Amino acid sequence: MTRIEIIIVGIGGMGVVLAGRILARAAAIYENKEVVQTQSYGAEARGTAAKSEIIMNDKKINYPKVRKCDILIAMSQDGLKRYLPYLKDDGNLIFEQSLVKDIPKRKKLKTLGVPAIEIAEKVIGNRMVANIVIIAAAARFTKIVSENSLKRAITDIVPESMRNINLKAVDEGIKFLKSRLRQANLPF
Repeated sequence: MTRIEIIIVGIGGMGVVLAGRILARAAAIYENKEVVQTQSYGAEARGTAAKSEIIMNDKKINYPKVRKCDILIAMSQDGLKRYLPYLKDDGNLIFEQSLVKDIPKRKKLKTLGVPAIEIAEKVIGNRMVANIVIIAAAARFTKIVSENSLKRAITDIVPESMRNINLKAVDEGIKFLKSRLRQANLPF
């Protein structure tokens, strides 16, 4: 693995910061990567912009800020608009498809729309885990961390009362991706 830069954006209350912490822990603790994770959100927290940056590398990370990300996970249209200039031309854009409608047309860009909120509400029964649904699909789509590492990080970070529902969200995110790839006749 060379340096991989990831930005997760959304609105406060969507679990963007938690998603970033989980991905970072999965890579650092369970896949032995060098990792830097930073976050920012509006002063009011809920309803304002939220962002999490994760940098992963096999070697020491000398510069801890994202310059041009390989992966942009957008859970809001405003977040996509604001951080799209940071996405490499041949990067991966994973987006919440009910909230992000204006998708850029770039030749080399790899995109994946995930109905994370719908899956969280209808399949799992709790909208709060949409962040986990989308990062599970993103992790498998981009192969940045394994399903097992993601689940172990959730077990470490998420309070016990919410642990099982978050683990189910991982399963459902991966199940969605598998179905989407099968429909497109692509390998899983």
